[in-house]
Amino acid sequence: MSPWLALAAIAAALGWWWLSMRAREAAVGAARSACRRFSVQLLDETVALRRLRLARGRDGRMHLWRLYRFEFSQTGGERYRGHVALLGGRLMDAHLEAVSEDDPPARNRLQ
Repeated sequence: MSPWLALAAIAAALGWWWLSMRAREAAVGAARSACRRFSVQLLDETVALRRLRLARGRDGRMHLWRLYRFEFSQTGGERYRGHVALLGGRLMDAHLEAVSEDDPPARNRLQ
């Protein structure tokens, strides 16, 4: 393997890692916003990547679609799940499981 090819592979890996970290930070921010909107607590202050695929955006170009999961709590004694979907760097969907039986829809969606 030539040194230039090895350098290009390392640069590509570092670029992928950097873009992935930016997307993860965007997902954490969206999860925080969703939890704040519904007055619940984001647990562990983190998200976990669950799915990754290619999808076509509104602009007609292919982007990476990422689904991140997170957990939140209403009182601190229980754990509920939520997810955030990003297409490229844009928030496409944020979902929280029902946090109380009084919620008419079983799901709370932001968009």
